[in-house]
Amino acid sequence: DGRPPARERLRRYLSLDTTSGMLLLVSAAVAVILANSPWREAYHEILAYEIGPESLHLHLSLSEWAADGLLALFFFVVGLELKHEFVVGDLKNPSAAAVPVIAAVCGVAVPALIYAAINAGGDGAQGWAIPTATDIAFALAVLAVIGSHLPTALRSFLLTLAVVDDLIAITIIAIFYSHGFSLTWLVAAIVPIALFGVAVQRGLKNPVVLGVLAIAAWVCVLNSGIHATIAGVVLGLLVPVKGKHAIADRMEQRLHPYSAGFAVPVFAFFSTGVTVVGTSITDTLTDAVTIGVIAGLVLGKAVGIFGSTFLVSKFTRAELDDNLTWSDVFGLSLLGGIGFTVSMLIGE
Repeated sequence: DGRPPARERLRRYLSLDTTSGMLLLVSAAVAVILANSPWREAYHEILAYEIGPESLHLHLSLSEWAADGLLALFFFVVGLELKHEFVVGDLKNPSAAAVPVIAAVCGVAVPALIYAAINAGGDGAQGWAIPTATDIAFALAVLAVIGSHLPTALRSFLLTLAVVDDLIAITIIAIFYSHGFSLTWLVAAIVPIALFGVAVQRGLKNPVVLGVLAIAAWVCVLNSGIHATIAGVVLGLLVPVKGKHAIADRMEQRLHPYSAGFAVPVFAFFSTGVTVVGTSITDTLTDAVTIGVIAGLVLGKAVGIFGSTFLVSKFTRAELDDNLTWSDVFGLSLLGGIGFTVSMLIGE
């Protein structure tokens, strides 16, 4: 009938942002329902089930495999997208790229200050970093679901902002919250990362070789005590976008369906099942930590992102993309208040 094969149609369908967004939101909803249902103990037992080789320090729970493993694939694809935007996309102009980077920095600082002010001297004061990071997977999913006709520059802005503030937040974890940091493993990670970079720059396309190097880098970063998704971003940024060895677009096209259609929804299922049954909602909502987190994410992100973007574009040479309006930026600043993955890492 002239239509592409069913496998190709499925690949294209899973590549749509709206499809991946709905899958993620549905997976999250199912997880929350299960975590607060009569089957919640079974759900949490599944999350805690451990599998993997002890010799490589990879005997992890299924929830850890989802957060550290599957999400690394998502961040690799994000790294590919980000590299494309910086080299040939909306952010190739340094003055345009500076705006979301500065917005990310202020979007980390203002929520932290608000939380710290509310919890100063209290038992929850050490949680000042909880509201600092935007959850990139959820924010992009919501953007895809609510705005299929929004300018592409808006997605580029959010992508850059979320990646930068995730990197800042993970650095904060490494400096202020980590107890198992290993410099040896981190130095060891340089070898497979460098080999991967050399391989893709010289045009090597063998998926087995590149896959082995990527997994080796991931294992080293994971064992270093730094969140393993950092390996995904770094490797994605090494893949060439221009020139005769440019394979970033091809990699993104092949991996995006697996990332958006499988990795992110499974991560959501294993990570969003927060049990609230049996707790006092009133006590929770009036707790200083809760108030600090809500104020930081809802108010702090909006003020930090929108305020810094406005000031930077008005008083410096940095420019807001011509396709963006201030209402777009304000809406995006509210999306920045979706914090989950890194917030829970800091909580743990």
